[in-house]
Amino acid sequence: LEQLSGLFASPCTILEIGTGTGQHAVHFARNLPHVTWQPSDHPHNYRTCMPWLEEADLANLNVPIPLDVTEPQWPIPCAVHGVFSANTAHIMSWPAVQRMFQGVAALLPEGSLFCLYGPFQYQGQHTSASNANFDQHLRARDPAMGIRDLTDVQNVARECGLELDQDIAMPANNRLTVWRRLG
Repeated sequence: LEQLSGLFASPCTILEIGTGTGQHAVHFARNLPHVTWQPSDHPHNYRTCMPWLEEADLANLNVPIPLDVTEPQWPIPCAVHGVFSANTAHIMSWPAVQRMFQGVAALLPEGSLFCLYGPFQYQGQHTSASNANFDQHLRARDPAMGIRDLTDVQNVARECGLELDQDIAMPANNRLTVWRRLG
């Protein structure tokens, strides 16, 4: 919240990719009343957040939408000024991560931000032993999952017209990477 309040300081609509239970959506919408929050998740899971959203009953928190990031066209019902996603890149397959960046770049206007939160590797190295263990756990569960190397992500982002604007250290060996849509 501390970081997002500075990044999304003006009135805007933010698409959240991978809303999950809705706890982030509710927390951010409650504390950023000038931001309209558009939750989304995979078509099989997008209603999972409804209990949190209904209990919060916030005017700036939209009804969740089904979003499969691998689809070529995203059914976004409103203009979006930024995108936020937490803990998704390491549970998606690498092709899905690539499609997510392509979809975000196609959606965002010039100068807008894509904030991606989670663990990353740097030059093939984990930032902590716990991240290395987590990566092993993910890959044992599904070989398509795993903590992504920021260099690989940067290469995909650059091809899509997104530039790394900030790389912010966060608690528990996570990062908030902030990508800006170039013109």
